[in-house]
Amino acid sequence: MTSTAPPDGRSARWDEHRLARRRELVEATVRAVRRHGAQVGMDEIAAEAGTSKTVVYRHFTDRAGLYAAVADRVDGTIIRGITRAAGDAGNVAPTRDVVRAVIGAYLHLVEDDPEVYRFIVNAPILPAGERPTGDVAAGMTGRIADHVAGIVGAGHLWGVALVGMVRATADAWLADGAASAGRTADELSDDLTDLVWDGLRPRV
Repeated sequence: MTSTAPPDGRSARWDEHRLARRRELVEATVRAVRRHGAQVGMDEIAAEAGTSKTVVYRHFTDRAGLYAAVADRVDGTIIRGITRAAGDAGNVAPTRDVVRAVIGAYLHLVEDDPEVYRFIVNAPILPAGERPTGDVAAGMTGRIADHVAGIVGAGHLWGVALVGMVRATADAWLADGAASAGRTADELSDDLTDLVWDGLRPRV
């Protein structure tokens, strides 16, 4: 007769502690990016977290692991913002207001947190040997595209097309100086909504 060992409470508490510490280090990284810019280094991240680089690497293995954790955090922020904006617009898909809300939520994150956005899209923290081939932010973009496709009631490819267009426009807009160059996030959202709406509207 076999017996099942009782769960180890100390192990569970340690797992919870490690997860909490990882979240704290991710938030410290975001603060360091905002303070020092997208080109932030590991020394600055560790100082913001009040610890050493060794401790950071212990939790994330390498810079790629830390970047992935921060990308997941930003991904969740964008998705929550899009979901909230779509709900405020009525969340009845597809409507022009919902499409406009989705586009606006993405662009406002870029406008409000430009250095964090650059950190995710350009990933300057990743050295050549740790960079994935292709688009480093493809995973985040794909998850957002799938979420957007569900919100606007369109197929997967429409979600990819919409998010890809908004991201490409956001990258160029940010490089040009964003709102300081003359177009606010709201104005750009109106322009992009005008551009995509006829393509997303159901055919009769």
